[in-house]
Amino acid sequence: MTSSSFDIRRVGGRIGAEILGVDLSRELDTALVAELNAALLEHKALFFRDQQLDDADQIRFARLFGELTTAHPTVPSVEDQPNILPVDSESGVRANRWHTDVTFVRTPPKASTLRSLVVPPYGGNTLIANTAAAYRDLPESLRELADRLWAVHSNAYDYAEPPKTEAAAEHRRVFVSTKWRTAHPVVRVHPESGERGLFIGGFAQGIEGLSESESRDLLRILQSYVTRPENTVRWTWAPGDLILFDNRITQHYAPDDYDDLPRKLHRVTVAGDVPVGVDGRPSRSVEGDEAAHYTPLAGAR
Repeated sequence: MTSSSFDIRRVGGRIGAEILGVDLSRELDTALVAELNAALLEHKALFFRDQQLDDADQIRFARLFGELTTAHPTVPSVEDQPNILPVDSESGVRANRWHTDVTFVRTPPKASTLRSLVVPPYGGNTLIANTAAAYRDLPESLRELADRLWAVHSNAYDYAEPPKTEAAAEHRRVFVSTKWRTAHPVVRVHPESGERGLFIGGFAQGIEGLSESESRDLLRILQSYVTRPENTVRWTWAPGDLILFDNRITQHYAPDDYDDLPRKLHRVTVAGDVPVGVDGRPSRSVEGDEAAHYTPLAGAR
């Protein structure tokens, strides 16, 4: 598939495309940015090989798609870089569960960029799932049920196992140092494309109106459609790669399969709006503030 100014090579059948012929270290004009945004809406995740960017380049590129958040609501940023979150295995950051970024606040991010600095010689890939394809895969009766459901997301979720290192334990303490709980529609309507996608993932802790066991079972069923192999794409990192993914209609996962080897990425995140369900109702806070220190769009509709 060829654009007027770059080539697009699909990576997965339902999600993901590699962008060829774009140097992200250069200034990009508005027409090119519009084409990239259109490609993002279609493919959900865009991959750029061998870009060799620095932090300033990554921030400048991410800012083309909107205002930026700070690094994270609780986790510290890279020193003197308030918009950059270090994703560093040596600091205990191993996000080996499917999730959509920061859904525990009312205004989760629109999109994220991930840039590789250090990659292990094996393992350490990133998997991304298309939640719109997952929604379309649901049987009609299950889609109709999902359209009416609301889930409560929280950063203080139950971990399946204790942290393996003191660094991981400290990261967990920092992560939950301030607690948020937010009710989001299980089916979110994408604000640009109008697509419906399953808005759940690792921070979704329960379904409103259902018991803990009922919630767990129903979320497991819905999540199984998200993680079907045909709805996912796997990216094998090389130093200098950058990924841009639409956080409103994807989940991602970084398998912890690289032993004690170092793996370091930098994440810069674009601020998003408040999710809206099929019935037009917006997400609402259950516990915690609007996280205005994190996102400039806090308090938006």
